[in-house]
Amino acid sequence: MLSGRVAAACRSLKWTLPHWKATLNKTCSPSKPGRWLLGTVAQRGAHRWTTAPSSRIHQQPVFKRAPAFGDKLAIIDSSGGHSYKQLYSSSLSLAGRISTALNSDFGGLKGKRISFLCANDASYTVAQWAAWMSGGTAVPLYQKHPESELEYVISDSQSSLLVAGHPYAETLEPLAQRLGLPCLTLPSTSNLDTSEGTDRQEEETGDITDWADRPAMLIYTSGTTGRPKGVLHTHRSIHAMVNCLLSEWAWSRDDVILHTLPLHHVHGIVNKLLCPLWVGATCIMLPDFQPQKVWEMLLSSKAPLVNVFMAVPTIYSKLIQYYDQHFTQPHVKDFVKAVCKERIRLMVSGSAALPLPTLQRWEEITGHTLLERYGMTEIGMALSNPLRGSRVPGAVGLPLPSFEVRIVMNNTTNTNIVEGNHRETRVRPGLEGKEGELMVRGPSVFKEYWNKPQETTESFTDDGWFKTGDIAVYKDGVFWIMGRSSVDIIKSGGYKISALEVERHLLAHPDIIDVAVIGAPDATWGQKVTAVVQLKNGQTLTLPELKSWAREHMAPYTIPTGLLLVEEVPRNQMGKVNKKELLQHFFP
Repeated sequence: MLSGRVAAACRSLKWTLPHWKATLNKTCSPSKPGRWLLGTVAQRGAHRWTTAPSSRIHQQPVFKRAPAFGDKLAIIDSSGGHSYKQLYSSSLSLAGRISTALNSDFGGLKGKRISFLCANDASYTVAQWAAWMSGGTAVPLYQKHPESELEYVISDSQSSLLVAGHPYAETLEPLAQRLGLPCLTLPSTSNLDTSEGTDRQEEETGDITDWADRPAMLIYTSGTTGRPKGVLHTHRSIHAMVNCLLSEWAWSRDDVILHTLPLHHVHGIVNKLLCPLWVGATCIMLPDFQPQKVWEMLLSSKAPLVNVFMAVPTIYSKLIQYYDQHFTQPHVKDFVKAVCKERIRLMVSGSAALPLPTLQRWEEITGHTLLERYGMTEIGMALSNPLRGSRVPGAVGLPLPSFEVRIVMNNTTNTNIVEGNHRETRVRPGLEGKEGELMVRGPSVFKEYWNKPQETTESFTDDGWFKTGDIAVYKDGVFWIMGRSSVDIIKSGGYKISALEVERHLLAHPDIIDVAVIGAPDATWGQKVTAVVQLKNGQTLTLPELKSWAREHMAPYTIPTGLLLVEEVPRNQMGKVNKKELLQHFFP
């Protein structure tokens, strides 16, 4: 039992507080007095930021930095450790195979899409880097998607070649045959490292300097509000995502991050993998999420010691459940809190709204106030609570460096309510506390939706702001996300109600473990607030009981008038609920 090993460690383990040194590099240029807009944007058709030619040389893929880190440990997975040198060499070897299979010069694929399906281990990085080395665009696939979804992504992206990690050859090879595509397989990660890859290849990849505007990655949206769309990022936008977080979250080569998230979304790809690999840090990769294993790694006294952890709210909830079931002795609880406080420097939550009870309980257990932030597949991270300084529970903080944000009223004139950047935020007089659509602008914004020119155009304003589709408000000096305009804003009897706000209140109910709030169709009210609720084991709840409790905590018009009890609220691997599917299921 893990609790027994922890108890033993309490009596023997000595730990010291690491000394963390980092300098925050502020990249935003100072604003001119009295101006609302900061930075320069190329005019349409281009929602693209202008970049000085000299800076483009430095906007290279992460693999270009790998040789400098040599034998430093890059990734630890189920088969052991892999150095930066080994990853680089293995990637060169695979890039050569890709180029040969597609009858291309090394590095000459000109953006052809390479779809790859790999486990959460070193093979993922090798496939990603090899796609880039060969001049291609990386298209990550997800292991838990059904075959039909994999085929959709491969076909929609117009991939030219497939790469299958060791366990997934039997999944991809039939698809490759049906679609008429070559499929390359990788050995298990225990046999992955190789010294193939020639000096000629290294020299040729070194000759490429125009990385910035080359297509880098095609990431598909989660599809919670519609069919997944391919989001095309260039090496410049990927670099901007990484560079922003390096400074704000103080990444260094001494960091060790525990990686438990899927690798087909920005959270797992950029925040948890590319950032540490960019600075020469170490990433411990687990094949999937298991609460016991995560606690073992967080509390382990075996080097390298984990000091950074990022997850989605669902994972934190399950870690709390495991803690409450297995860590019951007072001295064990003291040990857990002491280790987490002294050894771990950063814990982040994102990809879905973090329930306040989860944040509060996690702070009780570990001493950490989770850092909440806001991002999207299309933009990377745009808003964040501070690494150092006060974090506001439920809020997503302020704009990150290089980002400009707006909150725009949905009226005939699209009135700007709020506009700001990393240094300042201005509110239009008379509109304090008003909600509107969040819009963003910055160098990490995506290039286009793949093969969807009309949707791309409609997603941007004429002056280059990306319309996120999220409703936000600026209050108490920070930004708050109220939900998706399409599914999280419920229009009932003339009121606009944030489903996320209702969920935050309901999660404070002592018998509710999870909830999703939807707007059910109603002939009288337009929509009625309906709570899809998962109760704690053995508990019961009726709608009158819920209403009685809610009257003491919520505005009358926000109180649910519908209650649906379920064994489990359906969430994807990123902790998101597909509310359109919920509505179709319960109200066909």
